[in-house]
Amino acid sequence: MTTHEDVATTIGLDHAGTGRPRWRRWLWIAGAVIVLVGAVIVAVGTRKADGIRYVTQPAKRGDLVVTVSATGTLQPIKKVDVGIEVSGTIKTVEVDYNSQVTNDQVLARLDVSKLEAQALQSAASLESVRATVQEAEAQVARLNRVRELSSGKMPSQSDLDTATAALARAKAAVTQWEATLVINRTDITKAVVRSPINGVVLTRSIEPGQTVVAAMTTPILFTLAEDLTKMELQVDVDEADVGQVQAGQSATFTVDAYPDRAFPARITQVRYGSQTVEGVVTYKTVLTVDNSELLLRPGMTATAVITVQKRDNVLLIPNAALRFAPPKSEAAGEPTGGGGLLSAILPRPPRAESTPRDNTNNKSGEQTAWILRNGQPTPVAITKGVTDGTVTEVTGGAVEPGTELVTDMITAK
Repeated sequence: MTTHEDVATTIGLDHAGTGRPRWRRWLWIAGAVIVLVGAVIVAVGTRKADGIRYVTQPAKRGDLVVTVSATGTLQPIKKVDVGIEVSGTIKTVEVDYNSQVTNDQVLARLDVSKLEAQALQSAASLESVRATVQEAEAQVARLNRVRELSSGKMPSQSDLDTATAALARAKAAVTQWEATLVINRTDITKAVVRSPINGVVLTRSIEPGQTVVAAMTTPILFTLAEDLTKMELQVDVDEADVGQVQAGQSATFTVDAYPDRAFPARITQVRYGSQTVEGVVTYKTVLTVDNSELLLRPGMTATAVITVQKRDNVLLIPNAALRFAPPKSEAAGEPTGGGGLLSAILPRPPRAESTPRDNTNNKSGEQTAWILRNGQPTPVAITKGVTDGTVTEVTGGAVEPGTELVTDMITAK
């Protein structure tokens, strides 16, 4: 009996306090139920809050300009390097940097003392061999006269042939020294450096007293530009963009000297020859530049923006709408949360990662964009045109101005 009484006392069935302990027990049970219901409500609310919000942007009409960027340097249209063909010491330099020069104007002079002495030596040698010719001619004439008077008995044919050969050698020496004298006199003329064009001096690499040596290569003394009011911009166009660049297209460019000003230019040539620098293939493209104000200088680095295509009043959509692709489960309308009170209480196995859909169609120019219907992304097919990297032209499809296109998906927590 004692054991039963202890059990009864423990569970609140003792004879003295039958009501009060039982009330306490039900109070604890009610509190536990309230806590459990609150936890379920919080869990359900949290799961409902883990929804998906879609970001959209509208399609709209506007103008589209497609450009290609390239960098290069400004150069004169005609630039001439002036050198010298003879060696010697610079006697005078008669122009400086930025000097305006005319055709045949003297730029510099060499000291011609040595060249003149060589010319005098050649002239003396020429006179000497001319005298030798006269002597040889007289010897041949004398031998022929003797042979005539002796009826061919004297002199011998060998002596006559020797005299004739000496005369021929003397005449050849005359020709040789005449050519040498012409070369010496030409060198004296070339010792005066003259301008081949009308233009301006860009560089000068000599000073009076400096020695120049004309060996395998001609020393460059001056660099002249014919006309700086018209220049050309040579830019390197990437191989990915060269297919869009053509002669006659307009462009603008900027230089560091005038960062707030854009200068106009026009393409005159896209060269077929390529050049590869650090693995990057580019093609030289030449643009003409009007430099009437003489603000631009040769060698300036310029960044050109070439207008390759222009569309007026076309339907445009953001490129982000073409890059967006919802997960397959979202696009199919599968539930992403909820499941009732039981699913909120009981744990669920982890969901497999959803795979984005491919929003590119097989046909060229066709692509899939997404709009919202009943809060769910719905695909629409469009035909795209050109793009400037930010927006894309739409040439066909079920998209009109004002159509909201999905550009992003945000999970709200």
